[in-house]
Amino acid sequence: MRRKLWLLAAPVALSLFLALSLYFGGDQFRRIPLPSFAGDRSISTTNLAQDANITRPDVGNITQAQDAGGIANSSQPLEGHVVKDGIILKAAIITSYVNAIMDSESHKLSRLECPELNSTRYSNLKASDEGSSVEYFFALDLRQCLALLPTLLGSILEAIRFLGPERCALSIVEGHSPDGTYDILAAIKRNVEELGAGYYFHPSRIDTSKGDRIQKLAELRNMALKPLLDQPDRVTNTTTVLFLNDVAICTEDILELLYQRYSIGATMTCAMDWTYAGRDPTFYDVWVARGINGDSFFEIPSDGNWDSAWNLFWNAAETHSRFSRALPFQAFSCWNGAVTFAASLLTKEGLRFRRANREKDECEQGEPQLFCKDMWFRGLGKIAVIPTVNLEYSVEKGKMIKEAKGFVSDHVTKQRQSDERFEWAVQPPARVKCMPTWDHQFWKAWNQSLARRRK
Repeated sequence: MRRKLWLLAAPVALSLFLALSLYFGGDQFRRIPLPSFAGDRSISTTNLAQDANITRPDVGNITQAQDAGGIANSSQPLEGHVVKDGIILKAAIITSYVNAIMDSESHKLSRLECPELNSTRYSNLKASDEGSSVEYFFALDLRQCLALLPTLLGSILEAIRFLGPERCALSIVEGHSPDGTYDILAAIKRNVEELGAGYYFHPSRIDTSKGDRIQKLAELRNMALKPLLDQPDRVTNTTTVLFLNDVAICTEDILELLYQRYSIGATMTCAMDWTYAGRDPTFYDVWVARGINGDSFFEIPSDGNWDSAWNLFWNAAETHSRFSRALPFQAFSCWNGAVTFAASLLTKEGLRFRRANREKDECEQGEPQLFCKDMWFRGLGKIAVIPTVNLEYSVEKGKMIKEAKGFVSDHVTKQRQSDERFEWAVQPPARVKCMPTWDHQFWKAWNQSLARRRK
């Protein structure tokens, strides 16, 4: 009997171990594979300000936080700038990271090696007309990702240079980073602004390990968007938000997500993100992502095992066909490490990231999935996954993913633009799989909790 119980429990234990392992390996803001809503089930993290006696800037004053580079113990020049010691990192280390971020050719720190940019393919994305509007708004929530910054921020800034810095803005929310991430993000302010782009840096004290995790994640995402919402006169009908996780990303990945949003007429485009839980890559954002049939990207049975993670879109023939050819396909919801979406969703439609409405028995789900659900409710369900963009959450494994899945340029040179387009489904699936936990899955009407509100 004990042996039988062990055999039944083993898959659940393995899935739990996998999910917790992925979580411990990533930042506090990233989507965790293990759904968790109760505060006592969240993974605890160290509160630096309390436990390490570290003085952080006043987070109530964004300008002060931007200018507070750290404690002035020592300094050295960086292209004419005086770099001070940070809260955690010495000035020399900060200098090396800033140089690596600003110089895409620098190899002094580990970074993802990316192909030369196909400027012809993306030339139409360049902001051609002058003005004060923001055409591209980059938003990030980051924590404890120091080693990733040369790749992540370096690729973002290269994209900003290409698109036109004067029409770009970068907004970053940071929280509780014991590795010096804050020091680097504070130090690059002047460099980014000298490019001509706007830079909004806001350290946050929100601790997602305590209380309502999804509510706090939603608050952090909305916080990153706040500088754009505070300047509605600078938002146009074509302004695009680029919201990135802490991923190993190339400039061509960023531009391809933008390019496809315009090329196929999408309101939102998503990448594909992966993790190496074993020898082979596994699709990561399975808790949030739902196909146009309403189901998860791969099947997770009631015992919680991920044995079918290799079998993506097993019950959606058209989606599977397009995915296998690395062609864009429609989804009910996605995030997958990086997205672009129309800023008008925020400014005209009033969408915000939120938690589930428990009073109306709304499915417990992640804030990105609810964002997509609210898009469909407003008749804006042109949500597409771009499978040429494949991401991971570390430089080392990001290289492995590019070797396994290919770079964007490896795929698009073999594709015709006509093949990239498809017929959009106007109506969402009647029902969408609700997955509060791996072992508790059921189907609900896609608009459950919303239909009764709208007249």
